[in-house]
Formats: sequence, structure tokens, C-alpha cells
Amino acid sequence: MTFFIGTFENKVDKKGRVSVPATFRQMLADQPFQGIVIFRSYRADALEAAGMDFMRRLHKSMSSNLDLFSDEHDDLATAILADSHQLSFDGDGRILLPPALIAHAQIDDRAAFVGKGDLFQVWNPATLEEKKQEARDRAKAKKLTITLDREGENG
Repeated sequence: MTFFIGTFENKVDKKGRVSVPATFRQMLADQPFQGIVIFRSYRADALEAAGMDFMRRLHKSMSSNLDLFSDEHDDLATAILADSHQLSFDGDGRILLPPALIAHAQIDDRAAFVGKGDLFQVWNPATLEEKKQEARDRAKAKKLTITLDREGENG
């Protein structure tokens, strides 16, 4: 099961190639497709990325919870599935980011990879730092907390 955590910053070459962090690639090693699926975030100037297993779960959830021909299903399928790119890892663990995705995330010569559990995001590093600070400020202002799931505890 994949679980992405941490933040990593890597160089993007002039062709748009960037190395996916080794720990993220290790999480995807048992997948039949050796690469990632990536698409524009519709909530941020960033990219969303995951393994094919997550994309299948996402599609199943969409199909189970939304009527197939509803506007909501169509909007999500268009925003996510139709906009997705399957990017294979090369021999050095790099992917080639399409120009439209680079433009959406405003990525230049560096890309920040941010683990988000089941998926990860790719950001312009400067934009990411602003987003992280905003998230910390909102969490602090709302005094957000979470109760830890007791699954797996003895007793």
C-alpha cells in the first residue's frame, strides 16, 4: 500500500525532466505500471500525482457515489481523469513533465514533491512555502486537532 510523506525538492532540466524522490518511487515499486499518474490540481497551482492503484480507487469511488451521467460525475471525470497523464520512470527515476502541467504549477528549474498520504503533489517551491504557511496559520487559528485511530492497539 502506498503512503507518501515528506517534502523533497529536485532540479528540473530544460526538457522538463525531474527525478521523482526515491522514497516515492519505492512506494510504487510493486505497481504494474512503473511510473505515476499526474494531473492539474483544481484546488491549487500544483499537480496531483499517484500510482495507478489510487487512480483505480478514485474512479471506483466516483462511479459508486455519483450517477454515471450526472454533471458532478462528468465534471470530476473531466477535471481529473481526462486531464491525467501516465508518466513512466526512465532509468534514472525521472519523469518528463508535459508543458501544460509545468505551466499550471508555474514550475521553473526546481520542483517540490509533497507527500499527502495516498497521493503526492508537485509544486513550485516558492509557492509551496506560501501554501504551507497558510495551512499552518489556518490550522492554528481553527485549533485543529485529530483523534488518533486506535486500530492496531492491544487492549
